[in-house]
Amino acid sequence: MKPIKLSFAVALVLAAMPLVSFAQEAEAVVEEEAESPFSFTLAATSDYVFRGVSQTDEKPAGQVGVTYTAPFGLYAGLWASNVDFGDAGPDIELDGFVGYNTDLSDKWNLDLSVVRYSYHKGSDDFDGDYNEYIAKVSYAATEKVGLTGLVAYADDYANGDIKEFYSNIGTSIDVGAGVSLNLGVGYTTLEYPDDLGRDDWFDGTIGVSRDFGPINANLGYYDNFGSDADALKDLSDIYDDRVVLTLTLGL
Repeated sequence: MKPIKLSFAVALVLAAMPLVSFAQEAEAVVEEEAESPFSFTLAATSDYVFRGVSQTDEKPAGQVGVTYTAPFGLYAGLWASNVDFGDAGPDIELDGFVGYNTDLSDKWNLDLSVVRYSYHKGSDDFDGDYNEYIAKVSYAATEKVGLTGLVAYADDYANGDIKEFYSNIGTSIDVGAGVSLNLGVGYTTLEYPDDLGRDDWFDGTIGVSRDFGPINANLGYYDNFGSDADALKDLSDIYDDRVVLTLTLGL
C-alpha cells in the first residue's frame, strides 16, 4: 500500500464503531425474554476493541446500552462508549440501531439491523458518522455449540465516500463449569474513491467468558493479520495484538 493511503486508512478505521461488543450485546438482549420490553447493560473494559482495533488508544472504557424489544421481534436502542482517536478526535461514540430478530426454526435464527455510528465532543473538523447494514445468521449446532455468520456493508464508511465490506464467522462452545470458549475470525475490505485502491485484512479473537450472577466476565485475545495488517501495525499500536478483560452487567 502507498504510505499516504495508509495514513488515510488509519484515520478512517479509528472512526469505526463497536460491532463486536454491540453485536454481542444486541443479540443477548434480543434473545433473552424479559418481563419488561426494555433491557439495559453497563460495561467496563480494559480496552474498547472493535474488529481487532483499539478505539480508546489502548485505554479503558465505560459503556452503556438500552434496548427496546417488541413481542414480534422488532428492536431498537442506543449504545454509548468513550473513545480516543487523538487530540482532534471525538471523546464519545453514540450508536443508534434498529433491527428485526426472528427464529427460522428450532436451530436457526436471523437478525437484520441498521446501525448509525456517531461521534461527539471532538474537533469541528471531525465528521466520521455513517450507517452500516448488518445481517447475521445463528445456528445451534448442539446444546453446547453455537455458530454465527455475519456480513456488514457501509456505502459511505466514516463519511469518507468509502465502501466498507465486513464478514465474520464465530463459534461459542460450552466447555463446562459455566465457561464458554469463544472463537471468531473476520475480514475487512475498504474500497477508496478516486482509484486510490483498497485495504484488506483479517481480525481474529479467542476468549473465555463466564456469568457471575447478572455480570458476564469475558477475557479475550485479539489480533489483526494477513494482507495489509502488517503495514497498519507499523503505523499505529492500535492494530497490535492485545488481551482485553470486559465485565458486563445486564439489567
